[in-house]
Amino acid sequence: PVVAGMNGSAIENFSCVIYNISFMNCTWQAGRDAPGDTQYILYWQNSRDDDVMECELYIKDENGRNTGCRFHNVSIEIEKAYFLVNGSSKESLIQFYDEYVQLYTTEILTPPLNIAVSCPRDSTGCIITWQPPLTSHVENIKCFQYEINIQNK
Repeated sequence: PVVAGMNGSAIENFSCVIYNISFMNCTWQAGRDAPGDTQYILYWQNSRDDDVMECELYIKDENGRNTGCRFHNVSIEIEKAYFLVNGSSKESLIQFYDEYVQLYTTEILTPPLNIAVSCPRDSTGCIITWQPPLTSHVENIKCFQYEINIQNK
């Protein structure tokens, strides 16, 4: 298939991360050969049933060029989310970039909650308890694995 636009003008290094349960940042770099006046616009669709939406809060570089988007109230769906980044320039046509992303693979989990340590005097050990981290999509808490790093001070 022929992709309209100048080679090297589409964005590069697109990536997204979900954090604090429902916030998401997506970032990218301008195409290596994109003209200096190129501006990028991100559209996304969280699932096939949702509308396609433009980014509401862009992350900009020092030249005012869009290099990312901040999202809030994001829910992790079972199917992949679709991202499309179009570019425009007065000098030439800009290639678009698109990608399907399985959002749960991008989530940074919050730490476990209510961590408590008790070391009874008459016992040789300590008891550490906690609750699973908050997440928008993991329903079975048995899915979590934990690692405890104990350092003697």
